[in-house]
Amino acid sequence: MSFYKKTIRDIDIAGKRVLLRTDYNVPLNEKYHITDDYRIKQSLPTIRYLLDKNCKVIICSHLGRPKSADDISCSLRPVARRLGQLLDQPVEFAEDCVGQKAEEAATQLYQQQILVLENLRFHPEEETNDSEFAKRLASLAEVFVQDGFGVVHRAHASTDKVTSYLPSVAGLLLEKEVDIITNVMENPRRPLAAIIGGAKIADKIDVLNRFLDIADFVAVGGAMANTFLLAEGIDIGKSVADIDDIDLAREVIAKARHKSKKQHFIFYLPQDGVVATSLNKTAHTRIVDWDAHVIADIENYPKRPSRKTGKVAHNEMILDIGPFSGAFIAGGLQFANTVVWNGAMGVTETPSLNGPIGPFAHGTDIIAEAMLGEYGHKPFTVVGGGDTVGYIEKHKLQNLVDHVSTGGGASLELMAGKKLPGVEALLNKE
Repeated sequence: MSFYKKTIRDIDIAGKRVLLRTDYNVPLNEKYHITDDYRIKQSLPTIRYLLDKNCKVIICSHLGRPKSADDISCSLRPVARRLGQLLDQPVEFAEDCVGQKAEEAATQLYQQQILVLENLRFHPEEETNDSEFAKRLASLAEVFVQDGFGVVHRAHASTDKVTSYLPSVAGLLLEKEVDIITNVMENPRRPLAAIIGGAKIADKIDVLNRFLDIADFVAVGGAMANTFLLAEGIDIGKSVADIDDIDLAREVIAKARHKSKKQHFIFYLPQDGVVATSLNKTAHTRIVDWDAHVIADIENYPKRPSRKTGKVAHNEMILDIGPFSGAFIAGGLQFANTVVWNGAMGVTETPSLNGPIGPFAHGTDIIAEAMLGEYGHKPFTVVGGGDTVGYIEKHKLQNLVDHVSTGGGASLELMAGKKLPGVEALLNKE
C-alpha cells in the first residue's frame, strides 16, 4: 500500500514559511553533548528538500521529559548546533517555541534559513493537545510538515491540534517509515520472521498477536521470554518477569500451537540461557540448558550432567538467550526473506571486560550476524524499538540493515495495525 497522505511533494511549498515537526529526542551525556545523532541525520532529506524550495524552515521538537521550563538538560540548543554542522550552514535558535521570542525569530528568517525552536515540552500544553498552544505554534508559519515518526502515535498539540490551523502534510521520513513498515506487514516477501524482545508481554501483545496471524516464524527473547517460561513451568530464579502476564502468555502459546498444527509455523521460546547473580560486568556467567540439554551433555560427557546444569538457581537471573537458542533462531532466519526485529535478546547495555560484546549480549549478536548475512543468507530486515536500535547504532550497523526505524512506539502501533493520530490528521491525497 502506498502512502495515502499528502507529502511536501504534493503541494506548492516554494518560498513559504514552514513549521517542521521532527523527532529530535536524542541522547545527551552529562556535558550536554549528543551521543547519537541518527534521528537528526534521518531528518536531513526533508530539510534539504525544503531548502531547495527556498522555504524558511522552523523546526519544532521535544527532548526528554523536562522537570521545568528552564531544564537545561532538555534544551534543544545542542541539537541546533549539531544540525548546523551536518548541513554546513548556520542554524538559528529561539529560546522558546511560542511567544515573543519565537515570533521575532520566525519573522526575521530569510529564505533557505533554519530556525530551531526550544523544547515543546517546556510547555505542559503540548502534551495535553491544547488548542490555544497549537494555534500560537501554528501562527509562526504558513504550512505544517509532520516528519517526526517517533511521535505520531501521540495526539499532542504539535502532532494533532496544530493541523487544525495550517495546511498539513508529511515529510519524506514519515512517508518512508509508514511505507516500509506497512508494506512489510501487508505484503512481505515470504517467509516472514519476527524476533520480539522487551520486558512486558502486555506492551507488545497487539504486535505479538499480529505476527501470530501473519508470520511464518516468531521467536521471543529478552525479559519477556521469562514470563513465557514461567507459563511453561520452568523455574527462572530471580529473573525479571511479569506475574500478571502469565495468563496472557498462556493464551499466546495456545494460539501459536493451534496455528502450528494447521500450517507450517514456528513459535520459538528460548531453550537455554546465560545466567548470573548480578548485572555487573564482572559477574560470573554460566549456561543453563533447561530444555535442549545438548550443551550440558557435551560439557559433562562421559558423565551425566548434574541437575544444576538444567536449572536456574534461586539467586540467578536469566540475562540472555543461550548459544543453542541463538543458533536455532539464526538458523531459522536463513529461511526467511523478510525479518522484523523489535527488542534485544538480553541485557545489551552491560559493557564487556574483554572485547566489544557484553557478557549478556551474545544472543543479540548472533541474531544480528544472521540478519546481516554472516551465515550465507541476508533477508530484508526492519529494526525497531529503543534497545534494538540502540544496539544497532552502538555497533555502527545502521547502513548494513535495510531499515532502522526512528520510532519505537509508533512502529509497534503501526505493525499492530493501529491508526496513528499524527498521520491521520494530515491532508489526504486526492
